[in-house]
Amino acid sequence: MGVGRALMLALAFLAVATLPAAFALLFCYDEIVDRVVCGWSEWRERRREKRTIARLDRAVEADALTRDIDLSAFDSDDRRPLEQLAADLRRLGGQRIGGAGRSMVWHSALLQAYDDRLRRACRALGVAEHLAELEGVDQEIERVRVEGVLHAAGLALPAARAGHRQRHR
Repeated sequence: MGVGRALMLALAFLAVATLPAAFALLFCYDEIVDRVVCGWSEWRERRREKRTIARLDRAVEADALTRDIDLSAFDSDDRRPLEQLAADLRRLGGQRIGGAGRSMVWHSALLQAYDDRLRRACRALGVAEHLAELEGVDQEIERVRVEGVLHAAGLALPAARAGHRQRHR
């Protein structure tokens, strides 16, 4: 009788110990099933996308398209990463907009540096620009056009603040 009682006591203790887990499973059953089903669906979707991309690569022969591209221009020492160019343009653009009260020499040096970074960004993204060929108002119009094209290409540049009048020299 002692062994039977010990066994019953152990089973009762086990039942009481697992009771919270059983209630949690009972109340969270739909959430658990939902997570499993969503995970399975996402896995199937990723697998389907990989197969589609592999089929497209085989159909288009992607290696043949990129075989003739010279990548050595991207390894040159004077080439700055696009992220660094974007940071420079935002910094210089902010100084250009907020540079009231500065000297004419400072302003022209700032514009030269800004235009240089615009030209480099255009070269990196394959955008045509004519900043070096123009002067005065035509150059300012070209600068605005280039900023718009770079913005459309995904390069976020600082916009003039509302109510701020930029000095023209």
